[in-house]
Amino acid sequence: MEAQKAALLGEVPIGAIVVRGDQIVGRGHNQRETLKDPTAHAEILAIQAASRNLGGWRLLGTTLYVTVEPCFMCAGALVLARVKRLVYGVKDPKMGAVDSLVNLVQFPGVNHRVEVTQGVCEAECREIIQRFFQELRQRRKTEG
Repeated sequence: MEAQKAALLGEVPIGAIVVRGDQIVGRGHNQRETLKDPTAHAEILAIQAASRNLGGWRLLGTTLYVTVEPCFMCAGALVLARVKRLVYGVKDPKMGAVDSLVNLVQFPGVNHRVEVTQGVCEAECREIIQRFFQELRQRRKTEG
C-alpha cells in the first residue's frame, strides 16, 4: 500500500493510485519531507506517473484513489488532469477541498468536473492516519 510506503519514510501516510480500466497507471505516496518539496503530495506524484505512463496530461477515463480527501492543490490538479473520478477514504476537515471546506472538483464554471465517492475504506484510512500522528506525538514526547 502506498500509504504504508510513506509512513516507512516518516511521511504522513497518504497514498494514491490512478487506475484506467483494470490497470494501475500511476502510483504515489507523500514525499514532501523526503524530496524537500511542498508539492510532493501522493496525488500529484500519482498524476505525474500516470501522465508519463499514458503519454499525455489528459487522464481521461481514469479514477484516482487516495487515503485522505485532497487538499486545494491536489483537487485543482485532478480537474486540470481531467481525471474522471475520485475515490477517497477519510475527510480532511482542515485542508479538504472536495467535501470539507470547499468543492473544487465540481466548482461551477470550471471546464471539467470530477465524480466523487468518499468514505471508501474509511475506518482503515482513519486508523492509518491516527496511528501515525499518535506515534509521532509519542516520539516527540520521549525525545523532548
